[in-house]
Order: sequence, then C-alpha cells, then structure tokens
Amino acid sequence: MTHAIVLIKADRTGLSNLGGDLADIEGVAEAYSVTGEWDFVAILRLRDHNQLKDVVTGRISQLSGVRETHTMVAFEVYSRHDLEALFSIGG
Repeated sequence: MTHAIVLIKADRTGLSNLGGDLADIEGVAEAYSVTGEWDFVAILRLRDHNQLKDVVTGRISQLSGVRETHTMVAFEVYSRHDLEALFSIGG
C-alpha cells in the first residue's frame, strides 16, 4: 500500500467546493481544509504506487480551483489509532 500527503493551493473560486470534490476521488482517504500557506491537505491511501500519478496529476490537479499541488510520499506509516487497535484485540 502507498500512502501520500498532497498539499493543495486553491483559487478563491475553488475554496467552497474543493474539499468535497477531493473527498469524492477514489484513493483520497481524507481531505482537510487548513490554515497557513496551503488551503487543503489530502491524505491518499492507494493499493499500488502506480496509482499515484493517476490520482495526483490525473484527478486532483485537474479539479476546478486547484492552483498548485505538492506531494509527499510516505516511507513508513505510524498511527496511534492502528497501534491501539492492535493491542486491544480481544479486550
């Protein structure tokens, strides 16, 4: 499985609809509107790393209102939620 974080800058026209549009893309596990230099963060969970190009350049970058993206691919995933679920089996 491939995990990636995509930072997204939006045009003013895209701010109201972009979050829902991002969440509708297959492979986008979560989408957040955020403060700071970037307007949105999309968390991608993909079965295969080859899907990354299709999701980021083929889908996210083509959405109306997307001005710029910056993608970071995760080497390893650490999640307190996953660890808690692992150790609570049968409890």
